[in-house]
Amino acid sequence: MTPYPITTLRRENQTLVLENVGLKKLAADYGTPLYVYSKAALSEAWQAWQVPADRPIHICYAVKANSNIAILNFFARQGAFFDTVSQGEIARVLAAGAPAHRVVFSGVAKSVKEIEFALNEGIHCFNVESLAELDRLHAVATRLGKRAPISLRINPDVDAKTHPYISTGLKENKFGIDHTEALAAYQYAASLSGLNIIGIDYHIGSQLTSLTPYLDAQNRLFGLVKQLAEHGITLEHIDLGGGLGVRYRDEVPPTAASLVEQALNGLREAGFNHALMFEPGRSLVANAGLMLTEVEYLKPTQHKNFAIVDAGMNDLIRPALYEAWMQVVNIDEHDASAVAAQHYDVVGPVCESTDWLAKDRELAVQAGDVLAVLSAGAYCMTMASNYNSRQRPAELLVDGSTVHVIRERDTLASLWADERIPE
Repeated sequence: MTPYPITTLRRENQTLVLENVGLKKLAADYGTPLYVYSKAALSEAWQAWQVPADRPIHICYAVKANSNIAILNFFARQGAFFDTVSQGEIARVLAAGAPAHRVVFSGVAKSVKEIEFALNEGIHCFNVESLAELDRLHAVATRLGKRAPISLRINPDVDAKTHPYISTGLKENKFGIDHTEALAAYQYAASLSGLNIIGIDYHIGSQLTSLTPYLDAQNRLFGLVKQLAEHGITLEHIDLGGGLGVRYRDEVPPTAASLVEQALNGLREAGFNHALMFEPGRSLVANAGLMLTEVEYLKPTQHKNFAIVDAGMNDLIRPALYEAWMQVVNIDEHDASAVAAQHYDVVGPVCESTDWLAKDRELAVQAGDVLAVLSAGAYCMTMASNYNSRQRPAELLVDGSTVHVIRERDTLASLWADERIPE
């Protein structure tokens, strides 16, 4: 197993290089904290999902994982579909150059305004999560003189064996329609003239490292498809969701190809000829990115050592939010005789006890060093905030030896640019 989950990252002359660009120079030129993505790693992740098949397979990139329009534009040019959960995400996808007919709209709380926007833009499909949403979609579509293309998101009550905060397929989760109520929901949808039933879908969670939950949910869904056909409800596509895990430390998740092949085999055995859809996010971008952060101080105490860095939970919230483990490495190697390795908690400047990036990590580090937090391409910058009136980091895209600034760092003035003092 390679030392880094980012395959385009390597160490040359005792310093880290991403593709053909040294990370030390990027930190010096653009400052820290700083997000850096590898175009080659994005391409590698996309190609992993390209499996020859006897039917259409649409890979819908989950925009919430990383919504920078340069990343969206990259996937749009590959022919990706897009899984969105808000009007803002739909607008981002369109601004990035993707056509509306490659957009799927998920989410449990679609507003009238969002539905109107999506219908007028002509998106591919609404993934519907409740009977109340069916009523709202029907009413809005009828008023606009349109028919809303829909797929019902089924909650299969399958344990994804992942962190409870990122599980979405159990009956106690807020997502989807209970599988035991699915037939009645489809029959009700078929009675509404403003709706056009085209699919069925599920999504059971994120960072899945075994095919077993997928197959359990898939079998339950395929059973429903047969039941629907027996009642005269035919579908164009089956959407098997996303959630495929990635390697952060020592995980060995299934490959995208194995997941697609299992689905194709299941379709053939069932005699189905539906198009397939998948909604990967993390597996496409997580290991295409990293965050750079500078060590401001070392603070030894009687109980533990702290490496205090300039990046905080507002820049990268995953560890604080659900105790995510992310590899942290010094971009420069020190001579062991000069700097001894010790165990550190890597913590940030935000005034919260939960402001940490890593705990109990063995690092040879001194003040002024730059650390790289790996696997930071998904659910990191996209969840950043200005808490403590901190400027969100810049984002860079490395392409060979070329560096593109794909988002400028916030300025101080931008922190209050939309605020007003009453007269």
